[in-house]
This record gives sequence, structure tokens and C-alpha cells, in this order.
Amino acid sequence: MDIRYLAPQTLDEAVSAFAAAQGSARILAGGTDLLVQMRSGVARPGLIVDIKKIGVMTEITEAADGSFRIGAAVSGATLAEHRRFGKVWPGVLEAINLIGSKQVQGRASPGGNLCNGSPAGDSVPAMVAAGAVVTVQGPNGRRTMPVEAVPAGPGRTNLAPGEIVVSFTLPPRAPGSSDAYLRMIPRTEMDIAVVGLGASLTLQGGVVTTARIGLGAVAPTVLLVEDAAKALVGSKLDDAALEAAAAACRAACKPINDKRGTIAYRTKVAGVLLKRTAAIAAARAQGALGGN
Repeated sequence: MDIRYLAPQTLDEAVSAFAAAQGSARILAGGTDLLVQMRSGVARPGLIVDIKKIGVMTEITEAADGSFRIGAAVSGATLAEHRRFGKVWPGVLEAINLIGSKQVQGRASPGGNLCNGSPAGDSVPAMVAAGAVVTVQGPNGRRTMPVEAVPAGPGRTNLAPGEIVVSFTLPPRAPGSSDAYLRMIPRTEMDIAVVGLGASLTLQGGVVTTARIGLGAVAPTVLLVEDAAKALVGSKLDDAALEAAAAACRAACKPINDKRGTIAYRTKVAGVLLKRTAAIAAARAQGALGGN
């Protein structure tokens, strides 16, 4: 089958071409998932729409209110070089920079990681914890949705036909805020998460005032664990609060047994990672680890 390649200069042109292909097109952001899928025969697109020549897709902007907008095709390496982003959102950055090797990070994008639909995508739990919102555009116009609403299951999203993820918006940070991301993998690097957990906290006087917890690789989609956040809010991250939050993470798990981990193991690790990640985020928030 012949494959057509298109590198549009504008978002409208990309949306029109993608929608006109009626499901036979694939978006090329970094290509680190798509090219592997094509080589293995899993994906057989009739049209590849390369979005890297569209300015809004490759820009990082910080607004006057402190919010960030990250284009869907921004690479992890580009984000790591940004002067400010890693200081404000160190957890999101470390999650994105766990995607593959150094070479892969030069291409892999958070937009591609999200739209690949893997429950174990590293950037997604951190984006969920950050409260990130995606802007998508399709034949019927533009809309926004929280990151946690995008995944529909392994390899599937809730994007409407013809819609493309344009950018991520991360909200302004209150003083005393930071985040962290940890994952458990069988090898020391370049592996898929057995469990991944992102935590974003705000502390005032040592007390947690807001919290968000994103949990990956333990269910068909990445989860926003609201009960874990509720257990932390109002606490000084004492043992009882951390254990209650860990129990909420364990309760949210709906994992599978596979060669990388059993149901029991993944469930236990989810609780362990909650405690570790919350501690790192809190230390960063209080300035101990160079956070915001």
C-alpha cells in the first residue's frame, strides 16, 4: 500500500488533511511510537501528517500568570533545555525525560506519548498530577479537556474523529508548590513502567493545602486518584496520612498479571511510590531540593 506524506505549515491544513483521510491517517510528532508500529505491521497508515513544521506545535511559552503552554510536538530534549520549565514543573520534566534513550528524547513528544494510549506512558501520570489541560482541534473546532479524560483504554483515546492534540497547558503555581514523578521498572533504564506515579503538592506552613496524584500502568488508563489527594490535604504528611493515601492508590489499582509484574506486586508498589513521590514533591515545595 502506498503511503502519502504531508508536512503542513498550518494547523488548519493539518486538521483538514487528517479529517479527510477518515481514519486512515496518522499524526507524526516525534515518530518514536509510530515508526515502530509501522515497522511491525501494527500501523498501516495511508497518510502521515507531520506536524513539526507548525509553529504552535513546537513552541513552549510561559504566560504572565505563570502558566505554561507546551506544543504537542515539543521534544523532551527541547523541554529539558528550557530555562524555566524544569524549575517550575520538575516532576513533569523528569517524567517526559524518562521516555526512551537520549536519542529518543530528541524526538519523543508528550503529545505522542499521550495519544499512543499506553497505560504505562511516563509523561501522562505526571501531566495528570499537574492538572494539565490539552487543547485539541478538529473539523468541528477547538476544545479543551483534562489530560486524564483523553485515554480511553490501551491504544485508544477519547478524541473525536479528525481531532489533533495541539498543546498542553499547565496552570500557574502557588508559592510552596512542586511535583515529582517516580516509576518502578525491572531494569535500570529504558524500560516500560510497572507502576508510575506523579504527585503535585502545595504546602503552607508544612501543611498540604492542595494535592493531585496521577497513577499509571495499573489500570486500562492512567488514573487521577482523588481519594489519595484528599488523604494528604490538611496533613503534614505524617505516617497516617501517607498510609491513607497509599491505601487509596492500592484501592484504585486494576492491574493485570504480565511478565513484568503480578497484580499483587503492582498494587503494593503503587502504595510505596505514593509515599516516596509525595516526600520528594514536598521537599521540593519547601525548597530542600531546588523546587519552585
